[in-house]
Order: sequence, then structure tokens, then C-alpha cells
Amino acid sequence: MTRQVTILGAGLVGSLLAIILSKRGYIVTIYERRPDMRKASISAGKSINLAMSARGWKALELAGLKEEMEPIAIPMFGRHLHQPDGHIAFQPYSRNHEAIYSVSRGDLNKKLMTLAEKEGATIHFEYRCISADVVRNALHFEIANKTQKVIVADLLFGADGAFSALREGYTHMNRVNCDQHYLEYGYKELAILPGKNGKWMLEKNALHIWPRGKYMMIALPNTDGTFTCTLFMPFEGDEMSFEKLKTEQDVSDLFDTQFADAKPLMPELLDDFFTNPTSALITTHISPWHHKDKNALIGDAAHAIVPFYGQGMNAGFEDCTVLSGLLDKYGEDWGAILKEYEERRKPNGDAVSQLALINFVEMRDKVADPMFLERKKIEKELGKRYPEQFIPVYEMVSFSHTPYNTALQCIQAQDRLLQQIMGNGDFFTNMEDAGFVEILTRWVTEYHIAVQQLDFGNEA
Repeated sequence: MTRQVTILGAGLVGSLLAIILSKRGYIVTIYERRPDMRKASISAGKSINLAMSARGWKALELAGLKEEMEPIAIPMFGRHLHQPDGHIAFQPYSRNHEAIYSVSRGDLNKKLMTLAEKEGATIHFEYRCISADVVRNALHFEIANKTQKVIVADLLFGADGAFSALREGYTHMNRVNCDQHYLEYGYKELAILPGKNGKWMLEKNALHIWPRGKYMMIALPNTDGTFTCTLFMPFEGDEMSFEKLKTEQDVSDLFDTQFADAKPLMPELLDDFFTNPTSALITTHISPWHHKDKNALIGDAAHAIVPFYGQGMNAGFEDCTVLSGLLDKYGEDWGAILKEYEERRKPNGDAVSQLALINFVEMRDKVADPMFLERKKIEKELGKRYPEQFIPVYEMVSFSHTPYNTALQCIQAQDRLLQQIMGNGDFFTNMEDAGFVEILTRWVTEYHIAVQQLDFGNEA
């Protein structure tokens, strides 16, 4: 007998999961704490951009939305690095001219919800889950009219984000390990406005970064000619922090000195800065992710991460594609499905959270270092010369379905290889020497042998 499915959260992952399960004949009901975003505007000051990469596109293909989203996805082929002196450096993401894509979070979420309903799922809005009894699968809701309701689910998924009610329910059980960690950094959304006739005022097909050591700003393009900008800096501190930016003059002075090329493009800077909230950045871990054959966590509810690799949504979508594959493997045996789902996804959820924190330091600080930029050029060249033996970690994460855990384990081996190479002088000059090329080939072969024991198979 096909089980009835309850999903907490009609966000990106919850809606996608509803589509996948509804297409397989499951009766799906979603409970969402917010009003229907298709009838109301998205809250101001919250980031509306996503960086869609290979894992996300595969999930959209599974849902039947890939072709619909492609025309409104803006390819970003690399980083435009804006230095304090006005110089701009370009750092391509891939040796093969591949791109990540800027996609509107709101547009995608609306399309996913509408398709979920079209496939037969029911979505109840303004149902806030107050508590979840994991053992009983019982959900206690407060509804918009302030009445309360208890629902007992058959098969339950918590797709309700970093502060998941189901995840909170898990923490009240025995032998559950969980933690959450906030960065000392916060973020604030700002905007670069279009020029005449909706013209993009920066390079459209790039992710823009203003790296400033202890803080940074990024900008992603939107289809209306705007760029969604996000300023990241410490909440507090004697140096530059949100705490220090108390007046309009403080903010104006900061942008005059550190973001001088962006400031003229931001006529609403001061209004945005003092109107939009300063939001926190959290990483969460929990084990276990599932309970028997009754319920499981998915997406941010299982593995909330900071946004610096652009993989939060991609990782959550990959959870869904893995579940879909396990349905093919096990049929209706949800005990086996959820057990293997956790076994496969938990290590990768932990790994992508580490990758995101590592990339934060890279974006904020290292991309302004000439030696780091030189290393990235060498990585791209190695990938071209030895495509079967060397793939840069960034490309594993963004342009393949290599398990996140495998990519993370490759970092140290790649560090050792690049240190060897860069410790022998200028790489591109050395490549003119046949003797050096012979040595390099040996080094790359040794690297490849060292990592061959890892699982490079497709996770999804």
C-alpha cells in the first residue's frame, strides 16, 4: 500500500520532493509556516539569488523544470575581483568554460510550488509547526487564525530549514548528537541598479567580489538588470564591523574608500543599509537524520550551511535525487530507503559544510592574493593537460556529481601537488623545459594514484 507523505516546508527542497513523490503516485501534503509567496512579495532584505550548478540542474531535470528555468538563468563564467585600487581581475570557474547560474530564488520556488500542486500535492500555508513528536510522527501546528491543530503523519519529511521543527524534535530523543555554529559574521542585502533601458552596469556573466580581508561584498546578476549585492562583515569588533557603521556618514565613508567603483551604481545604498536586516550565518549538524521508516530530515533541516560555495540549494536538491534513486532500488521499503539515504548523504552534508567555510576564507581574503590567483591559473592548466588525472576541487563540486566528501578529501593532496609545483619557480616558464614537464607528469601521476582510492562516482 502506497504511503501518504507529509512534508514540513514548501521551500525549494520541500516543493521539489513533493513533485518527485507525487509523480510516483504518493499522496503528498505540505505544511508551510509562511503565506503563499505567489500572492505576496518576498521579504525585503533577504537574498533572492541562487547559484545553480550541476547538482541543481539535475534535480530540476528530474522535476521537469529544467527547460523552463534555463531562459531566466544567467550564466556566470567566473569571478570578477574588484580590488581597492579599481583594478579588476577575472578568474574563470572552469577550464572548459563552464558556468554556474544566477537564478531568482523567488521565481524558482513559485514554479516548484505550482508544479507540486499540478502533480497533485496539497499545500497548506500559514501552518506553523510548534513541536514535533518524532516517535509518534505527531505535529502540533498553530494556524494563521491562532487555532491549534495536531496531525499524525504516516511518512514525514522535515524540509523546514535550518530551524526545523522536526530537527528540534530529534534533539529531545536519546542518543542524538547535534550542534549549531554561528559565524561571527553577518550579512546585509544591498542593490546595484540598472542603467538606461535596463542595462547591467557591471559585467553580466560573472559573480562580482570585492575582497577586503576581514570583510567583503559580492554581487549576482538578475534578469531585470539589477545586481543583488551582499555585504559580509563581522557583527562586532574594533576594526570594520556592522557595529561600527552607526551613521550614514560611516557607511558612505566605507563605500568611498573600499567599494568606490560600486557606490555610484547604488543610489539607494543608505536606505537599503539602514532598512534591510543584518542576518546571521549558521552551520548545523545532526545525527541521526532519520527515525526508522517513519521520518527523515532533508535539505537545510539536515545540513544548513553558510552560502559561500553556492551549494546550499544544490546539496538539498541532490538529497532529493538520491532519494529518487533509492526508490528505484528499494521500491516501497522505506526502512531500507531512509537508512541508506542517511548513510550516503550524512558524510556529504558534513563535507559540504566544511567546503563552504573554506571557500568563505578564499572569497574574503585569498582571492586578493597574487600567489593565490597564480595557483588558480596553474590548476586550470593542469586540468587541461591532464584531464583524466587532475580536476580542481571547485570543478568537482560545481560541475560534477562527485560526492562532496570525495572533493573535500582531495584538498590536501592538491595542496601538496601545487606546493611542489610553485616551489620550483614560475610554472609557465618551467613548462617550456621538457625536463620539468617530465617531472610534472610524474608528480601528477603520483597525485592521481594517491586519490584513486577515493569514491569519484556520481552521488546522484
